[in-house]
Amino acid sequence: MFLTRRALIAGMMTSAALPAFAGAPLKSLRPVPRPAGVSAKSIKQRHEQPALDRILREAKLSGKMSVVVADATSGKVLESHGAKTSLPPASVAKAITSLYTLDSLGGEHRFATRIIGTGPVVNGVLKGDILLVGGGDPHLDSDGLGTLAAQLKARGIKRITGKFGVYDRALPYQRVIDPGQPDHVGYNPAISGLNLNFNRVYFEWKRSTEGYSVTMDARGELYRPLVRSIKMTVVNRKSPLFTYKQGKNSENWTVAQTALGKGGGRWLPVRDTGHYAGEVFRALAARHGLTLPRGSEITTTPSGTVLAQGDGGRVWAVLRAMLKYSTNLTAEVSGLSATQARGAKASTLVGSARVMTAWAQGAYGIKGAKFVDHSGLGDKTRISAGQMTDVLVKTGWNGALRPLLKDIRLVNSKGKRAPIKGVSVVAKTGTLNFASALSGYIDCPNGRKLAFTIFTADLARRDKISKAQRERPEGGRSWSRRAKRMQQKLLRRWALEYGVA
Repeated sequence: MFLTRRALIAGMMTSAALPAFAGAPLKSLRPVPRPAGVSAKSIKQRHEQPALDRILREAKLSGKMSVVVADATSGKVLESHGAKTSLPPASVAKAITSLYTLDSLGGEHRFATRIIGTGPVVNGVLKGDILLVGGGDPHLDSDGLGTLAAQLKARGIKRITGKFGVYDRALPYQRVIDPGQPDHVGYNPAISGLNLNFNRVYFEWKRSTEGYSVTMDARGELYRPLVRSIKMTVVNRKSPLFTYKQGKNSENWTVAQTALGKGGGRWLPVRDTGHYAGEVFRALAARHGLTLPRGSEITTTPSGTVLAQGDGGRVWAVLRAMLKYSTNLTAEVSGLSATQARGAKASTLVGSARVMTAWAQGAYGIKGAKFVDHSGLGDKTRISAGQMTDVLVKTGWNGALRPLLKDIRLVNSKGKRAPIKGVSVVAKTGTLNFASALSGYIDCPNGRKLAFTIFTADLARRDKISKAQRERPEGGRSWSRRAKRMQQKLLRRWALEYGVA
């Protein structure tokens, strides 16, 4: 078939208006190899991911959001929403506390609990006083006190001629972490230089034909000494669930009978930390053949011969456990100890947190961030997702924080495990009533490293909760579930959008 003259001219005019080889493919038709470690399934999933705004919108969360994901190496922000909005970080604050503690104490620091004698030991008799001296160890438990008693037995000490003293002032005493919490929640105990069983006592009850039998004990794995100075009375009422009153040498609880059922148990907070630890140590010393008189409070720094000493473990390991289990007491003890090590004077958690705030602002440039404690339990702490992500980036992928964070499993919308090949996430979670937080790092299959922070909070709704309802407010669980589902969707989006390309 021959082209007509008119068709030839028309074709020449069309081609003259286009660059040479117009219509040729702009890219090679040969398939581009996917990055090592990236699966075909992940590439398919990447194209199916909803956009950031859609994920946030479909979460249907009341309140505000502050969300940022950045390249953990360069610090370049890849996606954000409300990056400068300051919200309560909840327990994500513990990540800042960990960095503050490591900078102030060092990872090799150890919290030691000691037994000190003020006189010589002659033929199994200590000629003087014996003192239980706290060093702030947040992990001291009844088994640890039992080990100290066993060390005294190994030294052949069978009797003392003096007094038994208890020293808990290595750190400034705090009756509670957050005064706005209900009296009975175990995550809001007292803080001091002598902390036992996370300053909690175990309340156990059993129903019989004659009513309820109750016990209060300081249980560990090996020992379960009864605690008689902390008392519980079952009262025939519907509410309140618990009441608490502190006496001179006792702590007195009541509980509503209608809430007990057939039997059960729960941990309750301890306020008189020195008296509690002293009573438990006396019971354990007796089991090892050493009878001690009732303990008395020591107000000045003790001196004498160390007869026994407990090892609280390295700070690095203590902080790793804190970030895994989110123990508030550990965070407050660590923060107070760090402030003290820096030579700053702070007698309250607010004062100590103020020192940490100044440190964080100077170290990471997060101007305007504010901490009111070291655990994040207080909802007046404020930091934005942009600021928290800056901390992660400046700390560095190979810095001190990432190895301390816990693994986060990726799940689908039904809560079932749904990993993405080659993707791992480590982060710190945080939860308060109507506040949810997640911040950490994503290791992607294409080798890219991401840092992210997700803060959500409905402060107006939170402010309306009465003190009695704060353990389980109406609507709190469903709000939290939606927040956590949103977090998972964001993690999946970021891992696929930036990790498989």
